[in-house]
Amino acid sequence: MFGDLLKAAIVLGVLGVVFGVALSIASRVFAVEMDPKVVKVLDALPGANCGACGFPGCEGLANAIAAGEAPVNACAIGGQEVADSVASIMGVNAGNIDRQVAVVHCQGTCDKAKDKYDFNGLIDCRLISDYVGGSKRCGSGCLGGGTCVAVCEFDAIHIIDGVAHVDKEKCVACMKCINICPKKIISLTPYKQKTEVKCSTHDIGKVVRQNCSIGCIACGLCEKNCPKDAIHVIDNLAEIDYDKCINCGICASKCPTGAIFVEYPERVAKMKEAAKKKAAAAAAKKKEEAAKKRAEKEAAIQSEKA
Repeated sequence: MFGDLLKAAIVLGVLGVVFGVALSIASRVFAVEMDPKVVKVLDALPGANCGACGFPGCEGLANAIAAGEAPVNACAIGGQEVADSVASIMGVNAGNIDRQVAVVHCQGTCDKAKDKYDFNGLIDCRLISDYVGGSKRCGSGCLGGGTCVAVCEFDAIHIIDGVAHVDKEKCVACMKCINICPKKIISLTPYKQKTEVKCSTHDIGKVVRQNCSIGCIACGLCEKNCPKDAIHVIDNLAEIDYDKCINCGICASKCPTGAIFVEYPERVAKMKEAAKKKAAAAAAKKKEEAAKKRAEKEAAIQSEKA
């Protein structure tokens, strides 16, 4: 029996050597030489193979750039440094790149958004969404299943109180969270943008109020008060024109529900307080003027009687 095992081992060993040699020869005979320029571009790319560029991995992008089928700044996660390196290899100018980050357009946390049912089982937003459109009464609300968290390779997104939140300092705009979200409520926005409409519903105001206390009710106050015409209500949802927005925070200070998120809440709080004081002063002045008119009217009546 030991002899049979030894023979089998020897045969397998010989076959392994034969196949190894054959594969080695085949790899040399059928090898396709890579364009040196592609090799250089590939070395300059980060090697994340995230697919955010739209090509199958970094090698796919390197081939496309070398062939002139993709711009030198196509790597979403490489930023300006990688773009400049690739541009140098290709002998062109990369230009300035505006960093992009992902934003979740929802703030419907557990205490603000109402649920239709409790989901018990494997936590996956796609599974939750498959059953009557999801567990939240708002059809555009974050389901909080964490599917976006699972695909993020950069630890840039987490579920906090039932809603996904993006850490913009870690986000590299790979778009994996955007592509996998069944509600399609995550999008890319400029890194420098500090004001966002964090709501995705297109329901009318009455329905929004019934479903979520922090949703956009399409009241139009943001649009009426924006000094740069940078925000408009379109199909019952406020939308910001990033090219016009100066991040002044006025829209957020006027929003009655808090659907507009800003990164500087202290400034907005001061603006709201100033608006209250102004309104109180205007009301007091109006009351004073009304009292003065009543007094003048009563004086006129008394004068006529006399």
